[in-house]
Amino acid sequence: MNLIDLQYAYGPVPSRRLGKSLGINNIPAKICTYACAYCQVGKTDKMPVERQAFYKPEDIFRNVKYLLDNARHKGEQVDFLTFVPDGEPTLDINLGREISMLKTLGVPVGVITNSSLIWRTDVREELNKADWVSLKIDMVDEAIWRRINRPNRSLDLQKILDGILQFARHYQGQLVTETMLIRDHNSSQAHIDRLVEFIAQLPDITAYLSIPIRPPSQKWVQAPTEEILIQAYYIFSSKIRNVKLIIEYEGNDFAFSGNVEADLVNITAVHPMREEAIAKLLEKAKSDWSVVDSLIEKGLLVKKEYRGKTFYTRRIKSLNDEIRK
Repeated sequence: MNLIDLQYAYGPVPSRRLGKSLGINNIPAKICTYACAYCQVGKTDKMPVERQAFYKPEDIFRNVKYLLDNARHKGEQVDFLTFVPDGEPTLDINLGREISMLKTLGVPVGVITNSSLIWRTDVREELNKADWVSLKIDMVDEAIWRRINRPNRSLDLQKILDGILQFARHYQGQLVTETMLIRDHNSSQAHIDRLVEFIAQLPDITAYLSIPIRPPSQKWVQAPTEEILIQAYYIFSSKIRNVKLIIEYEGNDFAFSGNVEADLVNITAVHPMREEAIAKLLEKAKSDWSVVDSLIEKGLLVKKEYRGKTFYTRRIKSLNDEIRK
């Protein structure tokens, strides 16, 4: 399969929550209901709230099965098939059908959602099919939610929070929440107290606290201090049994599919890679840095510096142009 043939799936990649995850990209580049200030894959281009069909479920299934078979053939572990696109996965009107199809492959299916459409009955019903669901809850204060997550103006935070509560009451799989802490915005004790008060209502929840570790879309975004992070952890732990910090790099063990160019472009679409991670992938592929240089020259990859580390991410406009050819 060439670069375009594999545009709907990537990996498996190391995940700090799910072990080795084979990623599913069911949304075109940067179509999302939010334009989060800390987004690691760049600025949002389009912000619809109406669900629609983007790709054929059969094509997504074919991509995932190819990479899964390839990983199994090489003896590589795959713990989850995870919907984590470079947009909001629940915008895909075929999500429920895709989850059902993928579950026939015998690997648990997860969905990482920003929760923005969970007020919809159809979205909750489709997420119920997944084995593991992560809900983003960065803030329960309207003004700060709009500052950090920068949602489509038509979205209503209270409807979203009510939808989360409804979903949690009936969901039979493993439910987690994820909160991105941003210095001077949602990391004060008062804000953390309000977050915990809401999240603690969710039964059997695991709450993840994270900080930006890759280049954010907005330069003003900064991680909280270590003191504030520890304080947030203890406040969460006082009301919620399972609280985990996501503050470390997940590692460099990315799988090689057989097409290193496709791997680099498709992984970096949703998962900016460190320089050392790319070097290890190139070693697996028995290739060299000329591949990266070529992708940069073609306008498919961009080099960025963040917190003393070098990252490579996909250049969205150029890939969209490539796909349309």
